[in-house]
Amino acid sequence: MLLNGMHIFLSDIKNSTKDMLPIIIVVAFFQIIVVGKIPENLSSMLIGVSIIIFGLAIFRRGLEIGIFPIGENLANNFAKKGSLFWLLLFAFFIGFSTTIAEPALIAISDKAFIISGGRIDPFFLRLSVALSVGFAISLGVFRILLGHPLHYYIIIGYIIVVITTFFAPLQIIGLAYDSGGVTTSTVTVPLVAALGIGLASSIKGRNPAIDGFGLIAFASLMPMIFVQVYGIIVYNFLDIETVSKIATKTVAMTTKENQFTFFKILIDFLYVAKDIIPILLVIGFFQYLIIKKPIPHLPKVISGIFLVTVGLYAFILGLRLGLFPIGEDLAYSLINVHNVLLIYLFGFLIGFSTTMAEPALIAIASKANEISEGNINSTILRISVAIGVAIGISLGAYRIVHGDPIQYYIIIGYILVIIMTYFAPKYIIPIAYDSGGVTTSTVTVPLVAALGLGLAKNIEGRSELIDGFGLIAFASLFPIITVMGYGILTKQISKRRK
Repeated sequence: MLLNGMHIFLSDIKNSTKDMLPIIIVVAFFQIIVVGKIPENLSSMLIGVSIIIFGLAIFRRGLEIGIFPIGENLANNFAKKGSLFWLLLFAFFIGFSTTIAEPALIAISDKAFIISGGRIDPFFLRLSVALSVGFAISLGVFRILLGHPLHYYIIIGYIIVVITTFFAPLQIIGLAYDSGGVTTSTVTVPLVAALGIGLASSIKGRNPAIDGFGLIAFASLMPMIFVQVYGIIVYNFLDIETVSKIATKTVAMTTKENQFTFFKILIDFLYVAKDIIPILLVIGFFQYLIIKKPIPHLPKVISGIFLVTVGLYAFILGLRLGLFPIGEDLAYSLINVHNVLLIYLFGFLIGFSTTMAEPALIAIASKANEISEGNINSTILRISVAIGVAIGISLGAYRIVHGDPIQYYIIIGYILVIIMTYFAPKYIIPIAYDSGGVTTSTVTVPLVAALGLGLAKNIEGRSELIDGFGLIAFASLFPIITVMGYGILTKQISKRRK
């Protein structure tokens, strides 16, 4: 039993290392070969990366034995139960509870809090995003039940995002666009994808390939609207005195954030444990009061939840020590090389390498190949998505270097997506929309965010808050375009063969 447990743990460490390896290789190449120097805080960074690898391994193992089995069991039971009210309520709370505990969202929220001088409160930002994802999953489930085409909902959503952008303060726009990519990550994607495909498979007249995918797209879109509305409220209705008090608290937080006493570690751990509670409450409520069945293998599930908490804490600690300093330091070093093409090349390689190794994308691509009856090649789909992410991050870096407003790029991207939707084959559209959310992983998001913030911090005339955020939004948008391009190309080749 002990040997088997050690074997599983080592396998998880190996998988987490494999996920981090592309990032390590690209960063090491640029740091040693291009920049030509070793970072001063190298030991701290290496410790941080090691903690991230350990945290990811523990976190994923906890999900596998604790959270996922319960979530999938509940989804199947609700599909069989056939109650619209409870199904939609379950969808809402699954979206809400998994998002509020998302590691990448916690990291980005804390960073936004510090950069904004305390005006953007991390709890209320996460609450806005979590509410939006809950609403999005419910709406997506409702669409599957009705059998409506996905693209009508998405296009209307894009129009609302654009309209809201014209009223939102500049300080929130980039962060709002990024929030759509941050939400759909390690915790959310597998549960949400399983819920959508499971429903589409169990409802007569629905096609899992066309109707089952799309929930992740909803979860990527809605946060952009909700966070912009949150920004409008915060920047127009929050009084100066309150902001001043919060800013004082922020200074105290940034002064102490690198002091790791035993007491602080314990407090931080309990703070992370608090983020898991919503998931447990949702699962317990629906399992015992609505489904009225005991949780199978309860001791195993409890141990899984404990591992999730430990892994989540280790991951956040590792980010603070490792990935954020690496991204910001490398951005500063590349700027000093005085060759902007190297910045774009770094963004391209980081985007491509991390996406090709993304576990959630591998799982979704494999599922897409299976339910599309071979119409979608899983390897080509992954390459299409990786190219989209690479182009997106490079273009996003170009925007920061030149100081262009982000909304113009995103709006043009949306227009291109809408046009391509009418030419793309039906089976590719939901997967293309979902691919934007799948790409931004728990590992990728912090490094990409750190690169953007590092560029904005070290380029004269740029604002970290206005210009620094936005790279994740580019990494989420362009895969939709490249995957639709893959679908259109495949369609044309098929026509010519016939």
